[in-house]
Amino acid sequence: MGTTSQARALENYRKRLSRRGMARFEVLGLDSDRELVRAFARRLAEDTPEAEQMRAAIRQKVAEEPRPKGGIWTWLRNSPLVGADLNLTRPFTPGRKIDL
Repeated sequence: MGTTSQARALENYRKRLSRRGMARFEVLGLDSDRELVRAFARRLAEDTPEAEQMRAAIRQKVAEEPRPKGGIWTWLRNSPLVGADLNLTRPFTPGRKIDL
């Protein structure tokens, strides 16, 4: 049993896209941003110098800065309680009796 013509057409379409360096993907976002995302994707697909400028601007805007190493350790070492003579032990108290 062979593939249906619809499946072959889809496969051929995706092959043509990949030859052009294009890919289909799905994103999640607000419904109100649908047209904005589509327009942005169309502009990026043009692969013009303007599209490259848009890519660079968006990469710079959304790029996450790497977190500094030892963040929690640094925070604890800079705590105002460093060197404070705190007694953090609790006295033992037996539990209370309850009626079931």
